[in-house]
Amino acid sequence: MKSVFEYRNYREYIRDFYESRKRCSAFTWREFAKLAGFSSSGFLKLVCDGKTRLSKVGIEKVLPAMKLSGVQADFFRQMVMFCDSPRPEVRQAAFQQMMSIAQENRVEFLEAKSFEYFSSWANPALRELAPIMKGATPLEMGHALVPAISAAEARESLELQESLGLLKKDECGNYYQTSEGVSSTREVVSATVVNMQKQYAQLAAEALERYTRDYRHVSGMTMGLDREAYERLAAELDAFRKKVADIVSNVKSYDRVYRLNLQLFPLSKKVEKNEKE
Repeated sequence: MKSVFEYRNYREYIRDFYESRKRCSAFTWREFAKLAGFSSSGFLKLVCDGKTRLSKVGIEKVLPAMKLSGVQADFFRQMVMFCDSPRPEVRQAAFQQMMSIAQENRVEFLEAKSFEYFSSWANPALRELAPIMKGATPLEMGHALVPAISAAEARESLELQESLGLLKKDECGNYYQTSEGVSSTREVVSATVVNMQKQYAQLAAEALERYTRDYRHVSGMTMGLDREAYERLAAELDAFRKKVADIVSNVKSYDRVYRLNLQLFPLSKKVEKNEKE
C-alpha cells in the first residue's frame, strides 16, 4: 500500500487500507469498525462512500486501527480537514500544513507548485503579460501589473511558470506561452480557487476608482429569482463565457491584460412562501 503522504483524500486512504487488509485475510468492514471502536459496523464504509464524515473523535479512533502515528497521523488529520471543511481558508491552511509535513520529511509533494500558482492573481496575469513585453526585466514586468508587484515576486512567478511548463523562453530570452495547462487534482484547485476569486473581486472593486469608464466596464442589476430562473441564468452565463473564449482565441496581437468576472450571487436568505397566500 502507498504511503499516506501520497494521498490527498483521506477516504481513498481508508478504502485502500481496507482493500489491502482484505487481500491478505478475511477482513471485513465490521471487523475494521470494531478494530477502530465504532459501534456501527458499516460506519467506515459510509465514510469512504462520502455519505458521512469523520469527527475529531473518529479521527483519533481510526488512526491506531490503521497504525498511523507521529507525522503520518498529523498528515492524516490535516487531510481530513482539507477534504471536509466547508471553509475555503481552513482547507487552504490544511493543505499548506500537508505540504509542510511532507517536505519536512523529505517527501516530494507534486502539487506544491500547482498550489503556489493558484495562490495569487499575479501568476496568470504575468503569464499573459510576459509574452508581449519583449526584453523586459522582471522589475519592468512587475511594475506593468496593476497593482504593481516587486521584481522578486515577478521573478519567482516567472520561474514557477517555467518549471510548470506554462512559459518558455526563445533563443533571445523572450517568453512565450505553451499550450500546457496547470496539472493538479480537483481537491487542490478547489482549495485555492476561492482565495484567487476573492483577490479578483477585490481588484474589481479597486478598478472602480483606478480607471475611468473608457477602460473599464462594470454593470449589474438586482433581481428576484426562483431556482428555475437562477439555473437558466447560470447556463446563459456559462454559454457567454464560452463565447468570450472564442473571441479571445482569435486575438492575434494584444497590448493589455484584462480580467473578466462573471458574478451571480444571493443578496438575501430564501423566503418561504406563505401557504395562505
